[in-house]
Amino acid sequence: MMTRRELVTAAIGHQATPRVPYNIRPDGEMQGRLRQRLGWTEARPQTLGRLDLNDWLDNDVEMIAIPWWTWHELAPDWRGPYPPESPTRVIGTGGYASFYEDLKRLRQETDRYTLAMVYGSHFEKAYFARGFGNFLMDVAGDRGFARRLCQGIIERNLVMLELVVHCPEIDGVLLGSDWGCQRGELMSLEAWDDLIRPGEQREYDLLHAWGKHVWVHSCGKIDALIPRLVEMGVDVLNPVQPECMDLAALKRDHGGRLAFWGGINTQQLLPFGTPEQVRAEARRTRALLAAGGGYILAPAQDVQADVPFANLDALLEVAREGKAPG
Repeated sequence: MMTRRELVTAAIGHQATPRVPYNIRPDGEMQGRLRQRLGWTEARPQTLGRLDLNDWLDNDVEMIAIPWWTWHELAPDWRGPYPPESPTRVIGTGGYASFYEDLKRLRQETDRYTLAMVYGSHFEKAYFARGFGNFLMDVAGDRGFARRLCQGIIERNLVMLELVVHCPEIDGVLLGSDWGCQRGELMSLEAWDDLIRPGEQREYDLLHAWGKHVWVHSCGKIDALIPRLVEMGVDVLNPVQPECMDLAALKRDHGGRLAFWGGINTQQLLPFGTPEQVRAEARRTRALLAAGGGYILAPAQDVQADVPFANLDALLEVAREGKAPG
């Protein structure tokens, strides 16, 4: 019988599995509603930033926080309309001694696949410093500054990744930034190739050198970027939004080399559909994206607080199909 770690690994490798793995996460407000539903008076502290509801959800993936870095007390000119003249300031988050020990204990306690969360690791990091509009103006008006900023972010990321990527307990790392909106990419492909691709490739190569899967998150309609991500070696793409992407085309064109995590409609289906509609659409999406392997079942985004419990229960019912009792 496969462990959950083996199940997820096999799915990413497009191998036959006894069932389709899943990883469903509620957002912060929905977590509060669920704790009230379960009679919990408060959140239950967990090491490594783990979700205290994960045992109730019975996910096949354990998502953990790793020590990272963030901007710190940037001068006001960083939010001005022109490239700043003051230097960057950063601060680390988290500590390593406890992290390594907690990670070892986690592997002993669960057979789940361990996914280290980073999320907004590059493009988003740049506009967190500058502001969204300002950084897009940098891309268009001062490419040299934008390039230096992106390169500096990657250099810091690589240092932080090197401090954790050697840990055998980590199976994959989730990187990413939102490169698209629901109408298309946020910058030209030429700009993406110049500013984003080189640094992303360095990160992916480091993770693969240590035998880790590369998971990438990007919201939006990023169809034109997906062939590049496949070439670069991305293993799992999230969230593949059905509201703006053709899932059948994605599976047909890239499903042999790329696994998908997400795909179930969160803008209309989960908040406004019926439980019967949720079950039907979740099964349809699973049948499509899991054909030949390569799928981790989930909504396209975290389950929001406006989703009725009956619809979340229906989604979990489908996700758990094929799971051995107990």
